[in-house]
Amino acid sequence: MYRQAEPSSITPEKFAFPLSGQLSPENRWVIMAELIPWSEFEAEYEKNFSQNMGAPAKPFRIALGALIIKEKLGTSDRETVEQIRENPYLHHFRTRIGIDLVNQVNEKMVKKAKESQPTQERVKKKRRRKSH
Repeated sequence: MYRQAEPSSITPEKFAFPLSGQLSPENRWVIMAELIPWSEFEAEYEKNFSQNMGAPAKPFRIALGALIIKEKLGTSDRETVEQIRENPYLHHFRTRIGIDLVNQVNEKMVKKAKESQPTQERVKKKRRRKSH
């Protein structure tokens, strides 16, 4: 069974750590998360589940996030879960996503990264000038 999650109103840069501080917008996981068009692939993910049977599946953002973490870090399922528990940047959970959907997401991420690259370069240059 799958129930679509409400889009999160907490963006990575607004996430507050329990004790203090916030996620850095320059963190590799935050940057990657911003490149993924999460809501665009929600319906594709939903097709993998029955509407009437079984326990509700984890939301697409959580499932894909965990899969990306697992593959990027090259960890086992258990180690991925441990990494996610220990690291606020990795608060996602792994479940099933087909390779075709992953490929579609990858294509969109690459396209979005290429489109945003000039903007990121301008920001980096601006920061360098301020620090000198």
